[in-house]
Amino acid sequence: MGRYDQAEPLSHQALEMRKQLLGENHPDVATSLNNLAFLYKSMERYDQAEPLFQQAFELFKQLLGQEHPHVATSLNNLAFLYNSMGRYDQAEPLYQQALEIRKQLLGHHHPDVATSLNNLAGLYNSMGRYDQAEPLFQQAFELFKQLLGQEHPHVATSLNNLAALYYNQGRYDQAEPLYQQALEIRKQRLGENHPDVATSLNNLAALYKSMERYDQAEPLLVQALEIRKQLLGHDHPHVATSLNNLAFLYDEMGRYDQAEPLYHQALEMRKQLLGENHPDVATSLNNLAFLYKSMGRYDQAEPLYQQALEMIKQLLGHHHPDVATSLNGLANLYDEMGRYDQAEPLYQQALEMRKQLLGHHHPDVASSFNNLALLYYNQGRYDEAEPLYQQALELYKQRLAHHHPLVATSLNNLALLYSSMGRYDEAEPLYQQALEMEKQLLGHDHPHVGTSLNNLAELYRYQGRYDQAEHLYQQALDILEHRLGSNHPNTVTCRENLESLRNDLSQ
Repeated sequence: MGRYDQAEPLSHQALEMRKQLLGENHPDVATSLNNLAFLYKSMERYDQAEPLFQQAFELFKQLLGQEHPHVATSLNNLAFLYNSMGRYDQAEPLYQQALEIRKQLLGHHHPDVATSLNNLAGLYNSMGRYDQAEPLFQQAFELFKQLLGQEHPHVATSLNNLAALYYNQGRYDQAEPLYQQALEIRKQRLGENHPDVATSLNNLAALYKSMERYDQAEPLLVQALEIRKQLLGHDHPHVATSLNNLAFLYDEMGRYDQAEPLYHQALEMRKQLLGENHPDVATSLNNLAFLYKSMGRYDQAEPLYQQALEMIKQLLGHHHPDVATSLNGLANLYDEMGRYDQAEPLYQQALEMRKQLLGHHHPDVASSFNNLALLYYNQGRYDEAEPLYQQALELYKQRLAHHHPLVATSLNNLALLYSSMGRYDEAEPLYQQALEMEKQLLGHDHPHVGTSLNNLAELYRYQGRYDQAEHLYQQALDILEHRLGSNHPNTVTCRENLESLRNDLSQ
């Protein structure tokens, strides 16, 4: 229920009572250590959780031997903590050990083995090692189906995990039916009003948001919020998360007046429930800062980005994937404000941190290449931007397949660079590839298609191909007005481009 302040003293009492009654070295003491560690992990007080998980692990090993199911569970718990902390290199061998112990003790066909497969696959998914994650998720799914039946909640969780992998890879057409199946199983087995149903609604909504099918995402997020309020009360961390999700949707839709109060509610609720210094509070500060940046309220965005960055460093350490994300957010603000000398070192720090923590071939590294390239582009440093855009494109192709929305975005970025350099013959085929890819992946009336049509129209305008430019501008405007509304910033930009072209032609 998120009532951590009440849970913590009870967990401490249970631990002390077991120590007093059973002695320091007893399996039930190890269980209490695990319970308290899980509580701290849920509160993201990782520095307190880690020694407790380690004590429980050592106690189980000492009392039960190295090859015991409880030892495997302890390895799994510690790995789960390291995964949450972004310490992937420490998590991986522990997950692998837990999997091997479970296979040896319980056989290859056991629900706990399926759980271990899921856990290891989830780690690889976080690390961007999608080719290693997929077969493990599939094995876990088949194992759960075989052992527990097609309609079991664990099967729904496996469907959800596999869908999340496909979502991360931009394989939206494969993710959608899996998210829908998971939602239906949960409704059928757990009832319409259950926290896991709310989670499934959120997952499906996130997919639709990424596809910019906003009209389908919004009612799902509203449903999830109402379920959580009804089940958990109006003041709960999960309710704050739902408020944040809905605000993020409105932010992307350009409905800033609806997003702002929701972000504020989520922030205040998290401060009240979790304390002023908590990773979720930092996330809320970042989100509100992003909104203000989108609205051009830079003076309000900057201190929030700075607070979030300092808080994450303090809570998670100076080398954590979330620190790199915060550095990127602040750098992007400075980039938009034209404070390039402040943006560049932050982008570079984020890039180096991601390489070190996630490896040189992670999609987030490609994202950092793109960010730094955009900075150089904005400064007119085209010769420095080009190799970074090319590296980002190749990395996305390598890790996410050749047809992915981020590949299309990278093609657009490189085409825009070539267009600005007057290399129109190189820009045109890239714009056309991006446009065709987005039509194929996202549908012909997707906002990204509208943006790509606008970009290609701009190119034709520079080349003096005005009839072709006007036609594409009009197509783009029709899509953007239909999908985003007349007042969305992207729609306004496209309309202004078309009006400017027509004014030029009429003179």
